[in-house]
Amino acid sequence: MNSRKNMEGQPCPVARSVDVVGDRWSLLVVRDAFDGVRRFTDFQRSLGVARNILSDRLRRLVDAGILATRPASDNSAYQEYVLTEQGKSLFPVVVALRQWGERHLYADGERHSELVDKRTGKPLRAMAPMAADGHVVSPDDTEIRKRPLPGEH
Repeated sequence: MNSRKNMEGQPCPVARSVDVVGDRWSLLVVRDAFDGVRRFTDFQRSLGVARNILSDRLRRLVDAGILATRPASDNSAYQEYVLTEQGKSLFPVVVALRQWGERHLYADGERHSELVDKRTGKPLRAMAPMAADGHVVSPDDTEIRKRPLPGEH
């Protein structure tokens, strides 16, 4: 029995997004896909997740249009999972989570991996939400406004 509530009808984009990629394994699959993992066995080896859970998450991510399957690049009988354009657009989400973790979940001097720009070899600048004019905004600078339906004023 699945007690998971579907958020598809929710007016909140955060709720809908979490419904698709908000569980632990889905985001870690996406992270690994950004790191070049393509095959089921490689995802399983990297994540240490049970086969049935991984199979379910991969299916959900394919159904959601985040991953696509294609024949293995080595012409074997296997298939590979690749990020779609929609999946690639999750990159800022993964980077923001990574940067939050680096800032808040490690002691000073504690060793951890680092995301760097291949071109320069330097770490990425900290992500921050920006207003249309380019200034950084905080939660206190924003509010939620419900968009009217087409035809409403």
